[in-house]
Amino acid sequence: MTAVDDARTLLARMTDAPLAGVWSAPGRANLIGEHTDYNEGFVFPFAIAQRTAAALAVRSDDVIRVRSTFADDAVEVSLADLDARIAAGNLDWAGYPLGVAWALLHAAPDAEPRGVDIALASEVPVGAGLSSSAAIEGAVASALNDVWTAGLDKVALARVGRIAENDAVGAPTGIMDQMASMLGVADAATFLDCRTLETRPVALGFAEAGLSILVIDTLVEHAHSTGGYRERRAACERGAAAFGVPALRDVTVDDLPRAAEMLDDVTFRRVRHIVTENQRVLDTVAALDADGPSAIGELLVASHASMRDDFEISVPELDLAVETTLGAGALGARMTGGGFGGAAIALIATGLIPAATEAVRAAFAASGFRTPNIFTVTPSEGARRDV
Repeated sequence: MTAVDDARTLLARMTDAPLAGVWSAPGRANLIGEHTDYNEGFVFPFAIAQRTAAALAVRSDDVIRVRSTFADDAVEVSLADLDARIAAGNLDWAGYPLGVAWALLHAAPDAEPRGVDIALASEVPVGAGLSSSAAIEGAVASALNDVWTAGLDKVALARVGRIAENDAVGAPTGIMDQMASMLGVADAATFLDCRTLETRPVALGFAEAGLSILVIDTLVEHAHSTGGYRERRAACERGAAAFGVPALRDVTVDDLPRAAEMLDDVTFRRVRHIVTENQRVLDTVAALDADGPSAIGELLVASHASMRDDFEISVPELDLAVETTLGAGALGARMTGGGFGGAAIALIATGLIPAATEAVRAAFAASGFRTPNIFTVTPSEGARRDV
């Protein structure tokens, strides 16, 4: 059973109304470029094959009712009360789909909203740094965009998802996740300029090179709406303010010696991560274009070291996953996602995956950590209508 099948089954239990359609959007893995998005910098994510599906039926009233396979109860709100419910908060998981409905209505004043039942099902691991939230947002935004005839393009729908996550859920994230989920292309990553929202698909060529991306989900849960993420973002804003620039995008590697003199140690290290990570994204894209995927391993390793030491968002489980996969022959490895838990990724020869998997499990057991969830991800297509 796929997420599309599960969503259809759940919707049939919710209502006898005919199916209007099923839309889906993928999670994403970020190859490189962490925390650069809200600093108006560069990121390089790819959509993964694991998806969230939204099955939808039209109602005869003005109520939006949402239910999911990952929560027991349905949540419903009338369109007339949507602004007030979003402002009041406390919607838990339903803040994502209802926040998308709210943000879409504000983004598309000519839309024709109608009451709907939405059933959600997901294959994207929650809390693994693979952006299960953007997958929900992309699926729901795609569905409502069609059913409400809102007429928004994929970039506008990515903005809708970000607004929902920032303002309805309260997670101060950038737009990388939503853009990757909406715009994904098979066998490619999306090079995104987060200031201009210009994108370019860049061929990865992993399969042709005999390489795979292995994900090690540490099962250490994280939450973007909690303090660590906010503190990192505030430090970045302090750094930009000290330079008198709109965002750290405008600070270069050549500026770092001056930054060391201007800033306290913690703020400087936060700034150094963003500045060097932006450069690593540019270098990774250039290396792929020139030399292919075998040339990017050291950049992934340097990215992890920067997140561990300068941005301080890694945890021992992530560090162990990176060290162990590198020891098992991976070309490169790094934590991915917002940090404080979640997953690491490793770029590794496909034939080495079984041995690397066993090595990671053994290392985690020896350290007394939970057995991680280990699987591969494939660069895949973005949001779409499935039925």
